[in-house]
Amino acid sequence: MTLRTGWTFAFAAAFTMAVAQTRGAGDEVARLARWKTVAMPFHAAGLSARERQMVEKLLEASRLLDRVFWRQYDPEGYDLYRATTDQTLKELLGIMGGRWDLVDGNRPFAGAPPMPPGHAVYPRGITREEIERAVAVHPGDRAAIYAPYTVVERRGERLAGVPYHVAYRDLTEPMARALRDAAALSDDPAFARFLRLRADALLTDDYYASDLAWVDLKDPKFDVIFAPYESYPDELLGVKGFYGAAVMVRNEPESRKLALYQRYVADIQDALPVPAPDRPSKRGHAAPMEVMDVPYRGGELRHGYQAVADNLPNDPRVHQEKGSKQIFFKNFMDARVNEIVLPVAARVMDPAQARLASAEGYLAAVVMHEIAHGLGPAFAHRAGKQVAINEAIGPAYAALEEAKADVTGMFGLEWLMRKGAIAANRREEYYASYVAGIFRSVRFGAAEAHSKAELMEFNYLVESGAVRLANGRYSVNYAKAPAALAALTRELLTIEAAGDRARAEAWFAKYGNVPDALKTALAATGDIPVDIAPVFSFADER
Repeated sequence: MTLRTGWTFAFAAAFTMAVAQTRGAGDEVARLARWKTVAMPFHAAGLSARERQMVEKLLEASRLLDRVFWRQYDPEGYDLYRATTDQTLKELLGIMGGRWDLVDGNRPFAGAPPMPPGHAVYPRGITREEIERAVAVHPGDRAAIYAPYTVVERRGERLAGVPYHVAYRDLTEPMARALRDAAALSDDPAFARFLRLRADALLTDDYYASDLAWVDLKDPKFDVIFAPYESYPDELLGVKGFYGAAVMVRNEPESRKLALYQRYVADIQDALPVPAPDRPSKRGHAAPMEVMDVPYRGGELRHGYQAVADNLPNDPRVHQEKGSKQIFFKNFMDARVNEIVLPVAARVMDPAQARLASAEGYLAAVVMHEIAHGLGPAFAHRAGKQVAINEAIGPAYAALEEAKADVTGMFGLEWLMRKGAIAANRREEYYASYVAGIFRSVRFGAAEAHSKAELMEFNYLVESGAVRLANGRYSVNYAKAPAALAALTRELLTIEAAGDRARAEAWFAKYGNVPDALKTALAATGDIPVDIAPVFSFADER
């Protein structure tokens, strides 16, 4: 990524040494030890025989999708994954989805070359500057090259964009058949219709109609994420979607608790500290929220950083017409909080504040984070034209959007407390839980979008006096935190609305350093896993 500066590898190396102690940086055992294996059991006892058959078809489609992701991300790594008899190496490859250590500055292992910023969806060795020159000479090629669902290939002296459904036809066609088979087994007509539309989309790369149908689903018992939605791995142009899948079963009691947040989405949008054109109204738009247990994930959702929530789809046209859906992965959330967040907080935060951090406080911050992904500007406006924000910002977009969701979410949480919608006497719990989450994320190293985002937030909050260091422990200044986060919210939303790539890159460069005190504090967490490695009840059969 363009923001990969010198501190990236220095910080990652320091953290790796704290974990691995005397073992070498290339030691795969040490790399694997940073991940906590957690079982994600699936209890099918309450499902009918027909429902179990439907789930199996969704699993079949998801396994195929996982293979497409490997082909996008590291096809040679997939070959090694299939061939190796070294169980440690196999587990490490399975966690990473390739031969680069995602929490060690993307450092290669298993004999890999440096990680290509565009992975296998661009020609090997190509640069952004080369792409921009090619498009300048042949402007008619731009749409296909910058499209989110194309593989860029060299065609003589020109570049061409090959649609995903063509490049990956040997896998997208059986994926579509499996989704249609699942639709035939579904007792929910709306969900069955969505599955058929999503099957069609896999064969056309046009996800618009199926995205609309997906947002319209009403409290489905079963649901899936199944698309090349996220562009996090694209550090070349920041536009290419990588395939991800999640098979989900509704957690009804927890889902009911989210009704309060849904009620105020439009009001929070109206209250954002930016001009009205940069916060288009959300009134009348859907904002469904689901708490789900996840028996299986594949592709971008499976490998590396383990998301506990998602706000999808990403298409701004869908946001304008319908809205978006927030999904919370309950079993992943529980594992993250219990295994990572609270233990880390106990090591680096003031003890009294660490005790305030809680699973419920962390969930509130995550809920608002996902809501905030759908808030703010829908498009960037540059030279009088409407441009997709990720295209305007480029590779810096992933970290910018994650930071915007963090701080805008906390702005919204503060708004809810001030309006009396949620209990203001839990303010300290909410802020302590948010900051505890920051310390968890920055341990990923500087090559991961969420870590970049929260490192920037951390430095800004320290500069503003909202986070303080005393006696080697960090604490929240509750009096200053709301104003600091409101100011940061304004800055990040303004950058997105303007599509100002230079301002985004300069902002992250300014706040992208790792203070020595933070390095020292995080060294005390070396024996705590960096993230979880989910183990599902179903064989991968890759």
